Amino acid sequence: MKILIYPHEILRTNSGPVKKIDGGLQSLIDHMIDTMYRAGGVGLAANQVGKPIRLAVIDCVPEEERGNPLILINPIIVEKEGEIVKEEGCLSIPGYTAKIGRAERVLVGAYNRDGKEIEIEAKGLLSRCLQHELDHLSGICFVDRLGPVRRALFRKKWAKIRPDDDHES
Repeated sequence: MKILIYPHEILRTNSGPVKKIDGGLQSLIDHMIDTMYRAGGVGLAANQVGKPIRLAVIDCVPEEERGNPLILINPIIVEKEGEIVKEEGCLSIPGYTAKIGRAERVLVGAYNRDGKEIEIEAKGLLSRCLQHELDHLSGICFVDRLGPVRRALFRKKWAKIRPDDDHES
């Protein structure tokens, strides 16, 4: 499964809702998890692999504890509070990181892969991952959160380091 590279047009798409949980969706979830792990990521949104639907997978625990990823179908941020600035990167923008301000705590509502409604209250890295992946589902990349000067510096650097094509993970 290929991870699309910024500025691919699908990364700018406001993803539509998942309408039914079926075998095709289950297969996509499994492929996304595998792709995320093989790429060394902690999260992956469906539009990063060319599927503009509201689906994300996240596993941001230490590597030795991985294997029980969060599956988020039609997620929404219900609450957020505080702000914290930390370094962030993205599988669709390989080789580039930047300090990004995010809410310190979030409450996210979603459905799991069985269609059960879930709520996740998160702080720290999980909070950041949730916000990052939900941004993707709305067509927002983390570099869109940079100020104008840092965004201009990013564009200059990205022109030099950008991979030639989408990469297979």
